[in-house]
Amino acid sequence: MKKYLFYGMTGEKMCFQHIFMNALDLHGSGHEARIIFEGASVKLVAVFEEENNPMYKKAKEAGLIAGACLACSKVLGVYDEVVNTGLTMLDDMNGHAGMKSYIEKGFEVISM
Repeated sequence: MKKYLFYGMTGEKMCFQHIFMNALDLHGSGHEARIIFEGASVKLVAVFEEENNPMYKKAKEAGLIAGACLACSKVLGVYDEVVNTGLTMLDDMNGHAGMKSYIEKGFEVISM
């Protein structure tokens, strides 16, 4: 079993849909997968919640979403919306969501 961290940076909805698909596919095959909303992607959390996006919902229910960047959520004005979803706010790297702890645990990082 391998470990994968999808580090989503882009605010492009279609790109993030592919993160969900890949993470769910890997998880379904017995691999460990996690997703982090970082950078502009934090703006998508409220969009996915509002539209009840099925891929987002599956990933969230499967426990694949590690959380969202605290600093980017504040800077981009979506902090309250992200907090209200129940996602963990990540701030281990100067207020941002870091990769280091995942790398140290053997995760391969895929940034999109």
